[in-house]
Amino acid sequence: MLTESSRAADFPSLKGIHYLNTAAESIPPLCVNEAVAEYMHHKSLGMRGRDFHFPRVEDCREITARHLGLSTDEVSFCSCSSEAYNLLANALQLTPKDEVIVTDLDFPAGATPWLTAPESSRPVTRLWKNRDGALDLTDLAALLNDRTALVQVSLVSFYNGHRIPFAPLRDMIRKLAPQAVISVDVTQALGRVALDCQDADIMISSTHKWTLGIHGGGVIGIPKKSAARLTTSAGGWYHITNAFDADRFESARIKPGALSFSVGMPSFAALYALNASLRYLEAVGMDKIIAHADPLVARVHAGLKELGLTALSAAQPGCSSGIVAFKHENTAAINEALLAQNIHVMHQVGRIRIAVHGYTTAEDIDKLLATLRSTIGG
Repeated sequence: MLTESSRAADFPSLKGIHYLNTAAESIPPLCVNEAVAEYMHHKSLGMRGRDFHFPRVEDCREITARHLGLSTDEVSFCSCSSEAYNLLANALQLTPKDEVIVTDLDFPAGATPWLTAPESSRPVTRLWKNRDGALDLTDLAALLNDRTALVQVSLVSFYNGHRIPFAPLRDMIRKLAPQAVISVDVTQALGRVALDCQDADIMISSTHKWTLGIHGGGVIGIPKKSAARLTTSAGGWYHITNAFDADRFESARIKPGALSFSVGMPSFAALYALNASLRYLEAVGMDKIIAHADPLVARVHAGLKELGLTALSAAQPGCSSGIVAFKHENTAAINEALLAQNIHVMHQVGRIRIAVHGYTTAEDIDKLLATLRSTIGG
């Protein structure tokens, strides 16, 4: 992943392209392809395949817990981050007397469950707005009160790469709204940066971005201290301790905390893949990935500045993020020029987003900046 030879061996599909769109879709290493093939082999065994499926889930739980900095019984899985947020809403059972704080740098999955609740039970949603691409804790302080039931943030924003300073955020919430649940979306962080938010009440992530996995998985981490409060009451069977006992139609005993979020049959293919991809990242070394990729992110920031382009979030030395984004009046033409050079970024009308991971090279960044220079001048 970090050398020319390992990159070519582990990511053959990167040959001939400059891939800078991991924040949307990652390129899995070959070991993930092999893990999915192994799942299909086990699936073809019929019921005997389950002798392999369920142990692999536990293997995945163990490596995921290490990456999150939690214990194995504090980690579980569902189908995607959107499902996890809906299960969180079910666990909280908020009312119109409660207030939820979300940010305008958050992904919709973390914000919409509170907006789509029935009017009779819909909490008040308060918006923490960014200033010049960053979230100012002073603005959060003005929103916190004794009715705040939930503060939802992303450790790294999908929109512009801003990384929130977690420790001061946590301290402020615990002081001004001590009953509030702190929920952190780590989708744009897990597998790319060192996590520092283990004191959150819940961490949620998808599996197909920086973790180098595939679609169909959602990661949930809930420390024991928050388990009782964050146990969903959703129906299902996999999270029920007495699902097949004689009293199963009289009562349902739900596993606590994170384990309650696995309401149905695990998405085995996604967990085979995640187990392989997280072990791959661990073998490479998260410290080495950060040390390799962060200077490339800094080069993107410096290059944009030289071109007269302002990043939507300022560089944050010592505070890793893999995302840099900028706005321009003619992003369609820019994206067309980039694609002509086999440079892949995220393009939305008016915005270009660049994502740098461990398989990104200095050549990728040089090619990106040279193409931007020739396209927009500077």
